[in-house]
Amino acid sequence: MLKALQALAVCALLATPAAAREISPQDQVKAMARGINVLGYDPLWNDPAKARFQMRHFKAIKDGGFDAVRLNLHAFSHMDADNRLDPAWLKTLDQVVQAALAQKLTVILDEHDFGPCGEDPAACKPRLTAFWRQIGEHYRTAPDRVVFELLNEPNKGLDDAVWNGWVAELLPVVRATNPTRNVVVGPAFWNNIAHLDALRLPAQDRHLIVTVHYYLPMEFTHQGAPWNPSTPKTGVTWGTQAEHQRMKADFDGVQAWAKAHDRPMLLGEFGAYDKGDMASRAAYTAAAAREAEARGWAWAYWQFDSDFIAYDVKNDGWVAPIHEALVPR
Repeated sequence: MLKALQALAVCALLATPAAAREISPQDQVKAMARGINVLGYDPLWNDPAKARFQMRHFKAIKDGGFDAVRLNLHAFSHMDADNRLDPAWLKTLDQVVQAALAQKLTVILDEHDFGPCGEDPAACKPRLTAFWRQIGEHYRTAPDRVVFELLNEPNKGLDDAVWNGWVAELLPVVRATNPTRNVVVGPAFWNNIAHLDALRLPAQDRHLIVTVHYYLPMEFTHQGAPWNPSTPKTGVTWGTQAEHQRMKADFDGVQAWAKAHDRPMLLGEFGAYDKGDMASRAAYTAAAAREAEARGWAWAYWQFDSDFIAYDVKNDGWVAPIHEALVPR
């Protein structure tokens, strides 16, 4: 009986009258001002009993001054040979979305399978299309605080031209069931700011939020990262006037594009890997967050747990310098 009541509660929250309300992407960006990436590499998706992230952490996120969560979904590994999503995975996703919405957080459903899509676009495309067809139908009555993100960091084989073609094909799949839901789309080459000018969006679709990721300079933000052998050196600091000015100039370029195209912006990822010194990491994080806020963008820090961490799950508390850099007292 308890499980049945819990299931009804999830359905009720995902099908509220707010689902019918149309919110502009500009107002959506204002509402999801400060966000954080969550659950990308958590055992929860394969075995909820082994989860590091607990549903109570959404309250910690809200109480910590955040407005949104970007759920990093690796859905391809939860699809069968016919590209159907595993019902058990969908049930877990519903519980996660419900718990976040209960804290009045905006929820970005980010399809995060950038690796398989960049390596083999031909194999990825039918899976990505099937994902959005199913998720679009599943969440068609969800509140407007549920936002879709087509694909994290298109890269390699998904170059500018190929990705633009995919955007033109994927958006109608979403719009078939969610005609006014706000959708996040970013440029190719890992959502790189330098590729914004190559991004082509359908002019008639005014429910789009454009995202970029910012980790420049990589020799600082990714120092010591084992997956990035081009930045093996550690001991790199950040915070000179010239480094601040470079960031300002980079963000000014993005802002000029946003104004020219009348598109609101989400800084979907930023941060510095935890092999760097804490003072520099905090300075960089604070600078990026304030520069985004000054331009009216929303942002989502990378990430809550795992690496680049903002919250120490083992000790059940915020990493104070990073948290204070993101949400100043």
